[in-house]
Amino acid sequence: MILSASRRTDLPALYGEWFMNRLRAGFALVPGPRSPHTLRKVSLSPDVVDCIVFWSKNPQPFLHFLPELAKMGHLFYFQFTLNPYGRAVERCLPPLEERLDTFHRLSAQIGPERLVWRYDPVIIAERYPPSWHVEQFARLCAALHSDACRCIFSFFDRYAKDQSGFPEADEASMRTVAQGFSRIAAQYGLPLFACSEPVDLSGYGIQPAACIDAVLVEQVIGCPVKNRKDPNQRPLCGCMESVEVGSYDSCTNGCVYCYANQGLERARRRCLTHDPHSPLLLGWPDGTEKITEAPARSLRVAQASLF
Repeated sequence: MILSASRRTDLPALYGEWFMNRLRAGFALVPGPRSPHTLRKVSLSPDVVDCIVFWSKNPQPFLHFLPELAKMGHLFYFQFTLNPYGRAVERCLPPLEERLDTFHRLSAQIGPERLVWRYDPVIIAERYPPSWHVEQFARLCAALHSDACRCIFSFFDRYAKDQSGFPEADEASMRTVAQGFSRIAAQYGLPLFACSEPVDLSGYGIQPAACIDAVLVEQVIGCPVKNRKDPNQRPLCGCMESVEVGSYDSCTNGCVYCYANQGLERARRRCLTHDPHSPLLLGWPDGTEKITEAPARSLRVAQASLF
């Protein structure tokens, strides 16, 4: 089983103590996105969790937990989203220089081979034209290329509840950005991938991304895994199947483009119910929920030996 921690909230930044408590307990209760009174009991035993994929914009609060995580026998890699927008778009994140320092420290602690840099999303707007992104990418790539195994970027997509007002990028802008990013990444020898884009960017040396990537998982854990496309993601998503442990409307990073929150104030109110000792990320079970056991099995493929 691959554990996603998490597409729905920034667990390393905001809920690291809770997550470590759940690993120590060996399970977590995860509410259904559309049926919060239906809870899945997810096993967190290293016997069934083959790899943990962390998603974060500020993993600094989680760094001191990493030695204990390794002692538990858990294998993992990080996807670190580091964008140049500042407080105008990512309202509650630390300053960029602090996050750059965290990126370097995390890489030194776990190794570049387990750290993916995400430039995501690429917002094309009057304030952020393609030329601005290429300039910013060059600056960040110069700082980060030796501390990451790859870079994944994607363009802003409007979701049903989007409140940002940003437009989606047109194909010409996509190609301008892709060409510039590709040229810069090649200068530094940094592999470059695009996430869930309908435009074929292979002519710029950019392949479709799998953020939860079977190849990277296999490199991290040192053996093959059974790779099945995640049926719960968008059609263009290349990710392998994983199990989520986060909850929507619980992230207080304050990114105006966020698809997982219905507003920062709602997330802040809901976060008041958080208890790091609860089996749930938000609140406690009240006894009326329906709890089902999530399927728990390792995806490792046993390799036959000739000796």
